[in-house]
Amino acid sequence: MKAARQLTRRATRAERRLFLAEGRQAVGQALAGSGGVAEIYALAEVERSSPDLRATARGQDVPWHVVDEPALRSLADTVHPQGLVAVCPFLDHPLADLLGADTRLLVICADVRDPGNAGTVIRCADAAGADGVVLAGSSVDPYNGKAVRASAGSLFHVPLTVHGDISEVVSSLRSLGMHLLAADSHGETDLDDAADSGLLSRPSAWVFGNEAWGLPDEVARLADHRVSIPIYGRAESLNLATAAAVCLYASARAQRRPSSTGPA
Repeated sequence: MKAARQLTRRATRAERRLFLAEGRQAVGQALAGSGGVAEIYALAEVERSSPDLRATARGQDVPWHVVDEPALRSLADTVHPQGLVAVCPFLDHPLADLLGADTRLLVICADVRDPGNAGTVIRCADAAGADGVVLAGSSVDPYNGKAVRASAGSLFHVPLTVHGDISEVVSSLRSLGMHLLAADSHGETDLDDAADSGLLSRPSAWVFGNEAWGLPDEVARLADHRVSIPIYGRAESLNLATAAAVCLYASARAQRRPSSTGPA
């Protein structure tokens, strides 16, 4: 318990390459994923109400510890813990592992600081069928408890890379033939035109910037196109996660639709 409790700190997570996943959805997806689970802590009533998870853990030889509420609460960072926490190995891969002949859609988060946004972008990427997510620059730790919860289990589905240099990531992807699209409210083309022209049908990597100040100029300049989302009402803008969902679904639709016109 003491070792697991220390995983609430980022430095300890990074040192041990282990993190905490809280709640039935996250633990279920962790057990179903390929990353494995190191151990599970649960309240007795949660164990009784989750025979499927208990059986899966037993089948995988995952240690299952029944603990009391104060002990469980010390592992959780929510106001009302769900009574179930798993210790899981880190899931990130080198950038090269995200790239292959079948790679069509990637997501780059550049200096995204809010864990809720980061987790929701990972969830959106999963829903849109993206091939991977890169958290670049000074982006938030994807294993932060809030980020893990916001991903709603998608953290265990989508290949993930953590990389310190945004420009290096963008340059690497361009050199390997990925088309770079920067989400930018001042972009030279809008999403509707990009879809109509066939631009979104190409293998692409979308770059999303910081919630407050957007993309760094040097990163925006590296993109092949800067794309804005048209605002038809009176809203000033969309938040990061919503913008990511709109852009990723537009690309997913374009890439799945047979096309006889526009760029291949």
